[in-house]
Amino acid sequence: MERYLILDDGTVFKGQGFGAKIATTGEVVFTTGMSGYQEAITDQSYADQILVFTNPLLGNYGVNLDDYESLQPNCKGVVCREVARVATNWRMQDSLPHFMEEMGIPGISGIDTRALTKKLRSRGTMKGAIIDATDDLEHAFDQLHATVLSDQLVAKVSTTKPYPNPGTKKNIVLIDFGVKHSILRELAARDCNTIVLPYTATAQDILKLHPDGVLLSNGPGDPEMMTEAVAMVAEIQEHLPVFGICLGHQILARANGAKTFKMKFGHRGFNHPVRENATGRIMFTSQNHGYAVDPASIDPEKLIVTHTEINDNVVEGIKHRHYPAFSVQFHPDAAPGPMDAVDLFDDFLQMIDMRKEDKTNA
Repeated sequence: MERYLILDDGTVFKGQGFGAKIATTGEVVFTTGMSGYQEAITDQSYADQILVFTNPLLGNYGVNLDDYESLQPNCKGVVCREVARVATNWRMQDSLPHFMEEMGIPGISGIDTRALTKKLRSRGTMKGAIIDATDDLEHAFDQLHATVLSDQLVAKVSTTKPYPNPGTKKNIVLIDFGVKHSILRELAARDCNTIVLPYTATAQDILKLHPDGVLLSNGPGDPEMMTEAVAMVAEIQEHLPVFGICLGHQILARANGAKTFKMKFGHRGFNHPVRENATGRIMFTSQNHGYAVDPASIDPEKLIVTHTEINDNVVEGIKHRHYPAFSVQFHPDAAPGPMDAVDLFDDFLQMIDMRKEDKTNA
């Protein structure tokens, strides 16, 4: 099935379709991960995006239930150089093309992904569409140019009702901005009793549950749109330990007066080197974000920059000077990705213990 990938700047790439046999429109972004395609496709941070994989082969180990990051992914499409004709792995339960067909996600292969990635790096991310080769190209471009991408993505991916991820130890409230299952797995591995709340949760909603700490999850979209969540975090950090990941990091920064900006092409993949500023330790991290915290806007009387991206000096971590609150731009849950930063979950729980001890001795 011949299909086209068209970009907002007039570029046309011709390839072969796989997955769902539908047309799609979204923001075209690229990821540099060598594996982990299932985790990426099901990551809600990719909501309304067409995902380009720089790794030339996709689908060689199939799909399995263990590697879902959400059960209802909102990725708009997949672009790759080649889809494996044969997939094999002892955990495999489905093929990638059939999985994408079942999930309603169209794909296109046979694309020169190197040329496409170079274009996205030089021009920045842009709108794009996957269409049938039989469609009228002029009309398709008119539709693409007229399409306005949604800026209410968190509302699309967040849970609408609270639910538990039971455990027997620390009580954690997790605010779902598009949470990855791997974050819940890390909390479960530490036997945390986690209550997941919608992104609309207020400080009062959280405090009445009497949690030991609050985790702000990853999620898609522009943090500037999250005004209510920013106000909630500004209040809750005065009462409870807070840990933010990805979008949660940006929200914590904005809650303390910092600004955010849209990056040219973002960080997506799991080979991003990050320096822990206090120790000089280098970690390779999993990342998926198109927005970042503006370092010039950070108030040094409130926030300390704890981590920095080595390649482009993006702010990758902050810590509050007066409250037990910290956050990172990368994904310490490492799904997919290296486990270099997974101990940040332990740091969060240790911060909770220290907070309790301080209150006891006060």
